Amino acid sequence: MALQVIDFGSKEYQQMVDLRNQILRKPLGLSFNDADLAREKDDILLGCFDESVLEGCCLLTTVAPKEARLRQMAVRSGLQGKGIGRALMQFAENVAYDYGYRKISMHARKTAIGFYEKLGYVVAGEEFLEVSIPHFFMEKTL
Repeated sequence: MALQVIDFGSKEYQQMVDLRNQILRKPLGLSFNDADLAREKDDILLGCFDESVLEGCCLLTTVAPKEARLRQMAVRSGLQGKGIGRALMQFAENVAYDYGYRKISMHARKTAIGFYEKLGYVVAGEEFLEVSIPHFFMEKTL
């Protein structure tokens, strides 16, 4: 398992877009457009690879001088529960800290709350709908 920062526009980035589309978008009848992807140019793109195959990914978007928003967390189907998400989150926290962030926040799907709570994130708001799915605002101080 190799964790790495992904360059925007690279072949690894294309794998990231494909994985996110497959896991997060297609099941909801959604897809990415060029404007969606262009907004990621300044984000920190993170991936977990086995050899050259992307197994999981997420990205960090600046929302305040010392706060990053975790977005688009996805692990390849059939690999959930194997520690990839946990490793990716620990990597994301370390990278965020190295970039000067002291807090990570997110809009977590209701079904993933337990996963994030085990990693020290706390719910900080009421349930809301986003892309037709129940979510909660969660955060963690690094």
